Amino acid sequence: MPTGHTGPGVYEVTVQGRLERRWATWFDGFTVTPQPDGTTVISGTVADQAALHGLLQALRDLGLPLVSVTQPQTGPTHEPVVRPTRHHRTP
Repeated sequence: MPTGHTGPGVYEVTVQGRLERRWATWFDGFTVTPQPDGTTVISGTVADQAALHGLLQALRDLGLPLVSVTQPQTGPTHEPVVRPTRHHRTP
């Protein structure tokens, strides 16, 4: 089973096209930032991967071409990576 980020995370989604900041309410509190180059960055915390896919689906439904999806680094983290332990059943 693949391991990956499944919990909350901050994402920046860039789309082609200019959305005004008032769209933030439609995107449930995400920050909507129009860029000078004609793109828009929609950023915020998503609860999990399902929520991220929901956001991407909403953008698709609006007909906005996706430019990029990134997880911005806020600086070096010193927290250890914790991976779930697999529990094996013994007969």
